[in-house]
Amino acid sequence: MADITETSLLPENRKQPRRAALDWLGLVPFMAFAVLFLLYPTAHIVIGAFRATDGGLTLDYMAGLFTPNIIKAFTLSLEVSLLTAGLGLALGLALALAVVRGGLPGFIRSALLTFSGVASQFAGVPLAFAFIATLGRLGFVTVLLKAIGIDLYGAGFNLITLSGLVLVYLYFQIPLMVLIITPAIDGLRTDWAEAAESLGATTAYYWRRVALPVLWPSLAGSFALLFANAFGAVATAMALTGSSLSLMPILLFAQIRGDVLNSQQLGYAIACLMIAVTGIANLLYIVLRARADRWTK
Repeated sequence: MADITETSLLPENRKQPRRAALDWLGLVPFMAFAVLFLLYPTAHIVIGAFRATDGGLTLDYMAGLFTPNIIKAFTLSLEVSLLTAGLGLALGLALALAVVRGGLPGFIRSALLTFSGVASQFAGVPLAFAFIATLGRLGFVTVLLKAIGIDLYGAGFNLITLSGLVLVYLYFQIPLMVLIITPAIDGLRTDWAEAAESLGATTAYYWRRVALPVLWPSLAGSFALLFANAFGAVATAMALTGSSLSLMPILLFAQIRGDVLNSQQLGYAIACLMIAVTGIANLLYIVLRARADRWTK
């Protein structure tokens, strides 16, 4: 008993509670940031969606989500998000497989990952302006192609349409997919492929029965994250299309800050719906990513 007491009084043991307190103190800035800029705004939006003008509770604004224009905007946002998430997943997976499992030089992987890190964060007004300056009616590429006899807009292409918006979204969706899926592909052990080959399995059989079952949680989680990323994007869509496309983020902005459609409480209800959709998608990504990490260990 005396030995235990004397051990607990050693200087290094007395420092452990103090070190634990300092470790928790390091989380204070992050927690303060999360409360001020994430939890408090979210709570304010949720409360505002159920608060009537007289201060009481009401479901009128949540019921307003079932009006035809909001249903149309929600459907269009789902279409854009699902389409860009699916295309981003397929094209990003192909790029990641090419640089990780292919026979390309190592510097190409470094260059692709560096570009993906920049491009995945390049969105909003600068991205919209870049595409307008490149593929707009008087964009550089449009004028250049027209000079050699290829008229993009004469052939039916239009950047300020749903297909144009999907093209712009893919600029940051594909690089984001590359960044997400590359570590999962790195987790595929080479001895798995060697063992399958030694047992007579073809490459297609290995990918169908070994690699893809291991990768599917990462792929499903990546799809959920890409969906949430596209569903919540507002600045890019507004800068590119204005009000020509009725998307949920654009409709939300019109309700909060617009001059004609101005109902702040209805805007809060729209924001609640968007928070719920993106929250579910991000939760699926977290769960599936944890499962994928557990499988590859």
